[in-house]
Amino acid sequence: MLKPENYQIKTALISVSDKTGLIEFAEELIKLGIVIYSTGGTAKLLKDIGLDVKSVSELTGFPEIMDGRVKTLHPNVHAGLLARLDLESHVNQMKDLNIKSIDLLVVNLYPFEETLAKGSPHDELVENIDIGGPTMLRSAAKNYQWSAPVVNPSRYSEIIQMLKDNNNCLSEEYRAILAGEVFGHTAYYDSIIAKYFREYNNIEFPDKLTIGMTLEQKLRYGENPHQSSMLYGNFNSIFKKLHGKELSNNNIIDIDAAAKLILEFDEPTVAIIKHTNPCGVGTAPTLTEAYNKAFATDNASPFGGIIVMNRVVDKETAETIHSIFTEVLIAPKFTDEALEILQKKKDRRLITVNFDDLRNVIKYDLKSVAGGYLLQTTDMLLYDEEKMRVVTKRQPTEEEMKALMFAWKVTKHVKSNAIVYTSHDRTLGIGAGQMSRVDSSRIAVEKAKLMGLDLKGSVVGSDAYFPFADGVLYAVEAGATAVIQPGGSVRDEEVIKAADDNNIAMVFTGLRHFRH
Repeated sequence: MLKPENYQIKTALISVSDKTGLIEFAEELIKLGIVIYSTGGTAKLLKDIGLDVKSVSELTGFPEIMDGRVKTLHPNVHAGLLARLDLESHVNQMKDLNIKSIDLLVVNLYPFEETLAKGSPHDELVENIDIGGPTMLRSAAKNYQWSAPVVNPSRYSEIIQMLKDNNNCLSEEYRAILAGEVFGHTAYYDSIIAKYFREYNNIEFPDKLTIGMTLEQKLRYGENPHQSSMLYGNFNSIFKKLHGKELSNNNIIDIDAAAKLILEFDEPTVAIIKHTNPCGVGTAPTLTEAYNKAFATDNASPFGGIIVMNRVVDKETAETIHSIFTEVLIAPKFTDEALEILQKKKDRRLITVNFDDLRNVIKYDLKSVAGGYLLQTTDMLLYDEEKMRVVTKRQPTEEEMKALMFAWKVTKHVKSNAIVYTSHDRTLGIGAGQMSRVDSSRIAVEKAKLMGLDLKGSVVGSDAYFPFADGVLYAVEAGATAVIQPGGSVRDEEVIKAADDNNIAMVFTGLRHFRH
């Protein structure tokens, strides 16, 4: 009985958009005695260099029509791809209808993704949706035992070597690998088109979610050394590493958190991040001053942390930062003098970021859960303009209002429960991730005391409402004179009364910022 691994490849159909390695591949196939059929530009290229290539019309008996939209969608092509050569009935039908078996299919698809990346108009994008290519590939992949499908040009050299070593045969195991690669490729291709049409039609959450991502980087390990991790997408086109060892799984998560925090600020700002939480944030006329303010919030946690800056890093800033060990430094640019200083530590990663590109891509958050995924829109709002209001008898002063907005920007990026004490230009105490809001406040106050920072006259931000008056009373005791929080508790009136009784100002933002 005929078996796939013993079946000699005699015919090939080649139709590719990406011509990488094509000429050498086709030359080797012809040397092996394999007859090549081809279409359009692929056929012309191969014929122009003198290769004996037949037109696909010789298989179909029909010309290419409609500007090449219809050329391979024909029974003679798909029967040649789908015929099971181990079934006598299929073989007999092929003989009766004069259909040739297509033993090797080499196809890659119209460059829809590349055309999309160029910002091409809708009509041009639609013209770059391949129909015949995916159809042929799926036919061959379904019948991989008899029609080996090739979608990846990097496979060309190994396929030639296998054919040479095995009398023009490919093993069934290898054919299955090629088939799996095809279905992954066409699924990715369709997912990019589906995503484009979701956006074109303003559909935020589709009934069926497809996510198209290519492998960008294999990481050394995951969150812990016993876990595996891979990076998919285009992270490295937004964040570019100038120096230092390979980024880790945790580095990438921290870089993402740090860059999103710094987007909240327009003035020169430095934030120091540890395990996605800010341990200090400062603004000032210069980055050096801003860094010193951020560092003073917590001078222990920054070691081994991430520093993000929203201005060009100059020599003075580099000299200041260089004194402690940090895993990653992120900025839009580093001067040559700064690089000379910072590159002295070979393991330190120096990363540049395009903040405009970053803003454009942070539309959704995706998290895995048991049996599925949670997809949500990214938290891009700072407060609700229509609902933001002062709820206490005392209005915040101009200085307090500046401090409250600073606190709110930082609070948005601290893990829940989040409590942040600040002045108008720097953090003073940060409490993150506690089960009780009061516990977070205690931690923030204790850290401020440990750093020798006076909270008298500070303001405090809370990512969600205070469920009881005790949180506000604790802030008053710590020295805060104003509070910013979303509001929305059934005990809001009790909380407001506590603020009024202690003559502090309170602002409700109308917007919560939980971070789990």
